[in-house]
Amino acid sequence: MRCSSQLEVKDMEVGLTLDLKDLGGTLKLSVQECGCYVEAISIKIDGGSSWLYQGVVGAFQGKIVSAVEEAIPQKITEEILKLDALLQDLPKKIPVGDVASLNVTFVSDPVLSSSSIDFEVNGLFTAEDQIFASKYPHRPQTTSVTCSGANEMIKISLHENVLNSASLVYFNADYMHWLVDKIPDQALLNTAGWKYIVPQLYKLYPNDDMDLNISVTAPPLVKITKQGIGATIYTDVIINVLDTGEVIPVACISLVINASGSAHILRNNLAGSIRVEHLSAFLKWSNIGNLHMLLVQTVMSTVIKTVVVPYVNLHLMSGFPLPLPHGFALGNARIRYADSGILICSNVSYKTSVLI
Repeated sequence: MRCSSQLEVKDMEVGLTLDLKDLGGTLKLSVQECGCYVEAISIKIDGGSSWLYQGVVGAFQGKIVSAVEEAIPQKITEEILKLDALLQDLPKKIPVGDVASLNVTFVSDPVLSSSSIDFEVNGLFTAEDQIFASKYPHRPQTTSVTCSGANEMIKISLHENVLNSASLVYFNADYMHWLVDKIPDQALLNTAGWKYIVPQLYKLYPNDDMDLNISVTAPPLVKITKQGIGATIYTDVIINVLDTGEVIPVACISLVINASGSAHILRNNLAGSIRVEHLSAFLKWSNIGNLHMLLVQTVMSTVIKTVVVPYVNLHLMSGFPLPLPHGFALGNARIRYADSGILICSNVSYKTSVLI
């Protein structure tokens, strides 16, 4: 004896109010209100002893409606709790190589509108062995520059302090020091190549090899305007002579380098490059008398542009990861510059193979 049944739910309404807020750097999702209303449930049973079952169903129809109205909010609340657990597990930092991490803790409650949701994260670089501390304060990025493309689904704003915090971390990690003993014009690393630039150097140390000990003396200061990225870099260059196995410092040249930079998107990373716009050289100290600084400045400019800048750009080209959810990938991204910040406008796609 077989029976078949048909179930029809009439005018069911579910109301749900959620609260999403920042809680100590993570997002907390909770159910404020959840309710369900069902006007009626119609159950029709055909075949066999359907007349008997239909009578039982009719007797308990009110209780069935009540059970449905209770079960649906309970199930929704259970799923919201699971989603909240996933939000609690979001990473608080993104490693950037072996030296630094990007602090991606939330700093304010999300802001919802009719068509978007805004999240604000710290975004500053910290040393890998430090607990979210930085000389540079987090500053909300407010700009009149907007994303206007029809397919631009995401907007990422970065304050210039993000770049300055990276500058500070890598400076403190001693990543801004180079010992240069090979250059494209290798003759400049022999005193014979300086014969007409610094005659007394060649006279004291004829035909001796040299190296240049280059050290950035303070974290480079990055400034972003609507015209692009600029940086000021203070550097000392110690000129060493290699005389019969002995390293002899003979002079120190201080450089003030004004550089410009450009940014681009490489997959989910913000990458870039720099170039020297202007370089000034000053004599800091000398064991070989006065130097013709205009000629020395020309040599220093050549070394910085042909050796140091390509090395730095090699690292900048790989970039650092942007704070995107796992599995999401930027597409057709474009960069706009604003006063004190960068705006990234992009489409997004979901790919489970993408890692950040």
